[in-house]
Amino acid sequence: MSAIEQTAAPVAPAERDSPLIVRFEHVTHWYGNVVAVNDISLELGPGVTGLLGPNGAGKSTILHLLSGFLSPSRGSVTIDGVSPWRHPDVFRTVGLVPERDSVYAFLTAREFVTASAKLHRLPDPKAAAERALDLVEIEQAADRPIQTYSKGMRQRAKVAAALVHDPKVLLLDEPFNGMDPRQRLHMMDLLRGLGGQGRTILFSSHILEEVEKLADTVQVVVAGRLAASGDYRTIRRLMTNRPHVFVLRSTDDRALAGVLIASGAVQGVSLTAGGLEVHASDHGTFTRELAKVTRAAGIGLREVVPSDESLESVFAYLVGS
Repeated sequence: MSAIEQTAAPVAPAERDSPLIVRFEHVTHWYGNVVAVNDISLELGPGVTGLLGPNGAGKSTILHLLSGFLSPSRGSVTIDGVSPWRHPDVFRTVGLVPERDSVYAFLTAREFVTASAKLHRLPDPKAAAERALDLVEIEQAADRPIQTYSKGMRQRAKVAAALVHDPKVLLLDEPFNGMDPRQRLHMMDLLRGLGGQGRTILFSSHILEEVEKLADTVQVVVAGRLAASGDYRTIRRLMTNRPHVFVLRSTDDRALAGVLIASGAVQGVSLTAGGLEVHASDHGTFTRELAKVTRAAGIGLREVVPSDESLESVFAYLVGS
């Protein structure tokens, strides 16, 4: 990015009434010799988008690029055409909830959120803080020091601080970590409501079920690359319809191998010391037929274990598909 681009003064997104567009164009970022984000292009509009990927995939780097904490090594990151890097006015429209605790533990939540409101130069910081604390349902504990909070409560205090200036773009890095089921459901409802109001919400997670319950669209990131993008139903279908590997243990593994190899849902079988390894081409058909064919053959199933269900193996398949 040239010095002219960095010092230009475009209209800040906060001054526009139209929906904001977040755009990555061929973005690469590296730390020394490590490539954290590799040639990613994507566009986000109003609604809730899930950034899904295993730990170390580059999700936090993407959020930090968008929040203006990092500059792209190559490519461009913009919010409605404005780069967040070295353009502080953009921060009026952006709220960030980092994964790591970024709170002063000796402050109360009310003091912490009020301080955030003052940093944004809001006309009535106390009133803004009260609204944000009420949104995350933490007002009853707002006068306790944050160091006495559980991790889930600290997460909610961070969300309140990020919401205090009513941002149009909200970025959250693993926001549900440490939350109990009730807190999680409330936070999902809150984020879903904010997205429905026309805000652009981007949250990262390594848990598919979290993304599936909340996100309108999903961006899947693996090893710094964008592996898949689209409606979560499409992503779920890609993950479900991929080849699967199971290890079976039965009363007669050799006979079971002969039965299964005739199935159209099985690509191959192999006898191992740990049992019968089965490569299924169709997860649903295989799991439905397995009990029927073993019963018909008079073979007793002792154990059925999926051996490739880790997120890393699922994402690796998406990268190669």
